Amino acid sequence: MEKFVVEGEVQLCGQVTISGAKNATLPIMAATLLCSGVSVVHGVPNLRDIKVMQDILTLLGAKIVREGNTLIIDTTSINHMEVPEHLMREMRASVFLMGPLLGRFRKVRLSYPGGCTIGPRPINLHIKALEKIGTNIKESFGFIIAEAAELAGGEIHFDFPSVGATENAMMAAALAKGTTVIRNAAREPEIVDLQNFLNRMGAKISGAGTDTIRIDGVPKLTATEHTVIPDRIEAGTYLVAGAMTRGDVVVDNILPEFLFSVTDKLQEIGVQIEIGRRYIRVKPGDLRGVDIKTLPHPGFPTDLQAPILSLLTIAKGTSIITETIFENRFKHVDELTRMGAKIKVEGRTAIIRGVPKLTGAIVAAPDLRAGAALVIAALAAEGISEIEHIYHIDRGYDGLERKLQALGARIVRQNCD
Repeated sequence: MEKFVVEGEVQLCGQVTISGAKNATLPIMAATLLCSGVSVVHGVPNLRDIKVMQDILTLLGAKIVREGNTLIIDTTSINHMEVPEHLMREMRASVFLMGPLLGRFRKVRLSYPGGCTIGPRPINLHIKALEKIGTNIKESFGFIIAEAAELAGGEIHFDFPSVGATENAMMAAALAKGTTVIRNAAREPEIVDLQNFLNRMGAKISGAGTDTIRIDGVPKLTATEHTVIPDRIEAGTYLVAGAMTRGDVVVDNILPEFLFSVTDKLQEIGVQIEIGRRYIRVKPGDLRGVDIKTLPHPGFPTDLQAPILSLLTIAKGTSIITETIFENRFKHVDELTRMGAKIKVEGRTAIIRGVPKLTGAIVAAPDLRAGAALVIAALAAEGISEIEHIYHIDRGYDGLERKLQALGARIVRQNCD
């Protein structure tokens, strides 16, 4: 077990380069299963979740070589249609394997996926979507067995714009006969990136980034080469870290249009923002309280709710954050309270009364984004903080302490006693 030890009250200054998006890479890795051949994926972050997906693909029969930030994935010898239970339980994103395995082999068996404990994330929308295009699904003793004699185009309408279910349906329908239309589809940039990857393979998909996606099935896909988009959540985290420490930080290698909901809120809070073609710069300002509601894209992202809550703990006045996506996403509140924050949670709403400063404490990361929020708080807090359970943070941030150190932070990784 490892922890971060952080000495606070240091202004972050400099430039940080953002890695490829975890939430784009994982479904693209799964999509390589749709065909036989060697696909090359560039811009792959070095993360625990990526390693788990590599392990799963390898156990299914893939041969994978990593060269820096590039994965070379050979799916020629895929010979298993069952995902090991222990790996499914490690990572929620493993559910992405249903669509491509069904598309290529018409059969898959897997257990219910695991991952962060931020609230129920039922896969009923995935199941509903796959059934609409001809899949027969049985659930028994914690396992899902999905089979299809033939996949046929159909109409899919989601009650909620689920990112994962939208992506799973896109992958399965790419090799279905006829046309599939997904309505009330999720609109996240990572879905656009998956569409671009699938179209490079020979798929005929349009509409990603809107609420209606059309997939015209093709008989065959071929391996391809692709570079994943930058990680907007990682970028947002460093923007908030710069603002929290009243620093001057340039976040580089990003697509600013993916972060307008975040930069708008930061400006409302009082942070000075400069937006370039591939960068965003934050500079100090007088922080003041705001109201925020998390929403599906293009609304304020739930994955940045925890980091911005940390920022609001030292903003003047009262702030209110309403979490509409996940019901258990305020687990970091108790830990921030240990650091002197004044926060009250009522259901899915957190009421934050700003304090002049936080103080160092020993805290534990309850999940990925909450862990990042605690690191951000520690950077601004008086004294020394220790953040335990950082394996959660390693799931989604490539070289977090290294990048923060380059900005001047005093943060080190240590073994727990």
